Amino acid sequence: MKALTLVVIVVCSVLLAAFELALQPLYVGSVPAPVGAIVAIVTMPWLVRGAGAEFGSAAAAGLPIVAFVLTLGVLGTVAPGGDVMLPATWQSGLLAVAGIGAGLVALRGVAMRPGVG
Repeated sequence: MKALTLVVIVVCSVLLAAFELALQPLYVGSVPAPVGAIVAIVTMPWLVRGAGAEFGSAAAAGLPIVAFVLTLGVLGTVAPGGDVMLPATWQSGLLAVAGIGAGLVALRGVAMRPGVG
């Protein structure tokens, strides 16, 4: 049952990363509003802590971060039809830094708990 829970968490990480990529290029008037980065900051710690709580392992807790990075790399650079969902702009960098940074901060919290290996 634990393996199924981890698979669900990793699939959620992939789906959320795709959703965040879709939200990233939004504008409010002429001002860019990086909503995808905000969603990544909120959801990535939740996924990492959930995986860490279920398994009690820092390695398992890091899998949502790996899934996020792979999803950004694959969907962001090679989208269907030759489109690029992750253009070379500050919003793209912000999405990557926000998601990875929030995940690593949560991973550090999981790894520092007593009894986590």
